[in-house]
Amino acid sequence: MEASEPGVSADRVEELLLGHAPHLTRREVSARAGVPLELARELWRLLGFAETADDDVAFTEADVEALRLSAELTGLGILGDDSQAALVRTWGRSFARLAEWQTTLLARVAAEHAERAGEAGQSDVDPVEAMAALTAEVLPRVEQLQAYAWKRHLAGASSRLLALSGQPGEAGRPGEPVLVQAVCFVDIVGFTSRSKSLREAELVAWIEEFEHVSSSIVVEHGGRVIKNIGDEVLLVADDVATAAEIALEMTRRGADPDDAFPAVRAGIAHGDVVLRLGDVLGPTVNIAARLTSLARPGTVLVDDSAHEHLAALEAEREQASYTFRRPQRASVKGYSRLQPWVLRRA
Repeated sequence: MEASEPGVSADRVEELLLGHAPHLTRREVSARAGVPLELARELWRLLGFAETADDDVAFTEADVEALRLSAELTGLGILGDDSQAALVRTWGRSFARLAEWQTTLLARVAAEHAERAGEAGQSDVDPVEAMAALTAEVLPRVEQLQAYAWKRHLAGASSRLLALSGQPGEAGRPGEPVLVQAVCFVDIVGFTSRSKSLREAELVAWIEEFEHVSSSIVVEHGGRVIKNIGDEVLLVADDVATAAEIALEMTRRGADPDDAFPAVRAGIAHGDVVLRLGDVLGPTVNIAARLTSLARPGTVLVDDSAHEHLAALEAEREQASYTFRRPQRASVKGYSRLQPWVLRRA
């Protein structure tokens, strides 16, 4: 069997994913959805899709339905003028990253299937055809699992927001609540020098293992990972003690020569944070980042507010769990009078 032409194969995969081969222009999509053409252009741009002319045949019925649903959400006030751009842009970026990773994974699996078939004497197996077949088989399962994961996370986020809605905190804009949280950054020590000695595949495997183990530790202790930023993880917790236990556990594992987990340092700050599109913003986040940059390898630094809460918790216990020490005063950009505490286990 001859290998499929790339364009033909791409069209087949696109048809499998979207339900139809592209047969509509943006003008036709806009007219069918009953939405102004300018809004259709804006949503397409915010979602991060490739730019096309209004008369290019690049759309399907799925695009008509998506535009119609967007208009309905706007009518319900979900996609208001103040949140539409940020929310849709976040959707586009998140799904684009997920799609890139999933496509790479599918291509690798399809190539492995084709290679095994070739070893078995089936020399006419085309890797591109294998990927198209795999897409048709895998897509419904992935779609169902993604919907389940999204609804589960939505339920958890809703429960947390309702439970914390009465706690102290400044009023934020609608849809951007301000809550009191413990914010923690954990950073790999010596990442730059170590990464120079690794091949690309080794570097990816190392970072993925760090993300996997750190995420497991965070979830097991009741925290929440906000995001991974290369060699760094940003997490939050509803109380300082939870963040402290997470940071101390990571530094403990990083200091163990028999543990593959890398050496890390951490910074914890406690105070108001703005929750926006799955991220956290505000001075508390900035202070936690600065503390991490000041921390020595294997050390956890906390700000005055975090120290105050932990010290109050210690006063209620019969046996001490933590010790605190003031390091030398250090100056960091934007916080010249920042005076942290070194947190250790008793």
